[in-house]
Amino acid sequence: MIPNPALGVFFHWLGGLASASFYVPYRAVKRWSWETYWLTGGIFSWIIAPWLLATFLTRDLLQVLFEAPGKTIFWTIFFGLLWGVGGLTFGLTMRYLGLSLGMAVVLGLCAAFGTLMPPLFAGVFGSQVLGTSSGRVILGGVFVCLLGIAAAGAAGILKERRLTPEQKKAVIQEFDLKKGLAVATLSGVMSACFAYGLAAGAPIKALTVQHGTPSLWQGLPVLVVVLIGGFTTNFIWCLALNIKNRSGFEYFSARAQQNAPSQSTVALETAIDAPAREVVEHIPGPAKTDTPGVPMLANYLWCALAGTTWYFQFFFYTMGETQMGKYGFSSWTLHMASIIIFSTLWGLGFKEWRGAGAPAMRFLTLALVLLVGSTLIVGYGNFLSTAGAH
Repeated sequence: MIPNPALGVFFHWLGGLASASFYVPYRAVKRWSWETYWLTGGIFSWIIAPWLLATFLTRDLLQVLFEAPGKTIFWTIFFGLLWGVGGLTFGLTMRYLGLSLGMAVVLGLCAAFGTLMPPLFAGVFGSQVLGTSSGRVILGGVFVCLLGIAAAGAAGILKERRLTPEQKKAVIQEFDLKKGLAVATLSGVMSACFAYGLAAGAPIKALTVQHGTPSLWQGLPVLVVVLIGGFTTNFIWCLALNIKNRSGFEYFSARAQQNAPSQSTVALETAIDAPAREVVEHIPGPAKTDTPGVPMLANYLWCALAGTTWYFQFFFYTMGETQMGKYGFSSWTLHMASIIIFSTLWGLGFKEWRGAGAPAMRFLTLALVLLVGSTLIVGYGNFLSTAGAH
C-alpha cells in the first residue's frame, strides 16, 4: 500500500473528533457515581469495541495473538498499564494546577514524549529525523504543535484570572505549583506510553499483515493488547472506588442511594485520560431522600455510546498511522493536536468561554491556528518523504 499522508491527516482528525466528543454522552448519565459510569463505558472502550472490530476486520485474530512473541505481548500490555497510570494522575494535575495550566503541561509533555521517544529508542532520530529535510519539517510541525498547546494554556490562564475568588477556590482549591508540576510530569510521560505500546506492538502488526489482513487494519490487534493493560489499571481503581464509596450497587439497582456523599472530589481527583480532553463536567451531586429512580437502560446505553466513541479515536489513529510512511511516529502529534482542536470547538459550542475576555480569546484563536497549522506541516513532511525528498 502506498502511503497517503493527506488521507492520514484526515483519519487523525476523525480520531481527534472522537476523542474530543466521547464525554458528551456521559453528560446524559443520571444519578451514577463517576466510578460507575466510567467503568461501564470503559468496558466498551477497552474490551468490547476493540475485540469486536478486530475480530470482524482482521484475519485470524486469536492465532495472530498466539503467534506473537511473548516479549512483545508483555511490553505492549506493560505500556498500556503505564498509560492507565497517566490517566489516573491526570485528575491530580487538575487539582494542583487547575484545568488550563494543568492541561497545557500534561498535553505538551505527552505530545513531545509520545512523538519523539519512539524514534529515539529505535536509534533513527539522527538519521531519519534530523538527517532528512522531510524529518526536519515534521520536527518543525511538532514544535508548532507545542506552541499551540502553550497558547491554549495561556488562554485558559487568562480565563481563570477573570474568575471571582470564590470561583477560583472552587476550581483550584489546593493550588501547589511544585507538587502540580511533579504530578503533571508523571501524567504527561505516562500518558505518552500509549504511543510506546503501539510501537512495541509492531511485530503483531507484521503478523497481522502476513495472515492476509489489509494494511489499513493492521493496528487493530495491537489495540486489543494495549487496552488490556489500560483496562486493568482502570478496573482496579474504579473497583476500589466502588468499595470505598459503597457505589457498587449502582450497576444493578434502579434505586438512587439516599443521603449519598457527593462524588465531586473523587471525580476531580481521578478523572481519566486521556491526554487530550477536558475533565468530565457531569458530576452527580448529593442524592436526596425523595430522588427519582435511576434510568438504568438509558445509563447503560449512554455509557456504551461514550465508550465506543472513545475507542474510535484509536481506531482512526491506527488507520492514519498506516498512511504516514516511515514517519509513523508523527501520528502522535497529529493525534494530540486534533484532540485539542475539537475539544476547544466543543468548549466554544457549550459556551464554556463566555466572558473569558478578549485577551483569552485572542490566545485561543492563535492556539487553533497553530494547531491546525501543525497538522498540515506534519502532513507535508510526510508527503515529502513519500515523494522521495530527503
